[in-house]
Amino acid sequence: MQSEPVASRSADPKDSRESRNGGPQLDAVSLAIIEQLQEDGRRPYAAIGKAVGLSEAAVRQRVQKLLDQGVMQIVAVTDPLTVGFRRQAMVGVNVEGDVESVADALTAMSECEYVVMTAGSFDLMVEVVCEDDDHLLQVINRRIRAVPGVRSTESFVYMKLKKQTYMWGTR
Repeated sequence: MQSEPVASRSADPKDSRESRNGGPQLDAVSLAIIEQLQEDGRRPYAAIGKAVGLSEAAVRQRVQKLLDQGVMQIVAVTDPLTVGFRRQAMVGVNVEGDVESVADALTAMSECEYVVMTAGSFDLMVEVVCEDDDHLLQVINRRIRAVPGVRSTESFVYMKLKKQTYMWGTR
């Protein structure tokens, strides 16, 4: 797939995206590099450079800076079923007291792949990836519910994964 040069993005530093979370501001070229890597995380830097109007070395430097700043990660995303994890669930967690300390404790658990603080029916939503139903029961009953401050949980067991993508771009 041939990428076209970035036409809608300005390389002018004044045209940078304000960070919504206090993180680094990204200019249009950095956003375009991120979009290129979201399409194909193994895309060569030379091809990205051609698409965004930079040299291969400049792209390499920008990518390293984005990685160092924690703006992005380049990872292999697997289908959990193909690597031995037969059960996934989203767990809604209600907390008494400090939500952040509970979120930190859940983040430290290897089975908890996604932890987000929310507004609504639950204080936290936690995606759990487990080997089987027994493992899921152990994680919820003996580990998540044992965290100080966890008041209650509600589990939403995945029956079939229909879509999982990280292609939201840089809107």
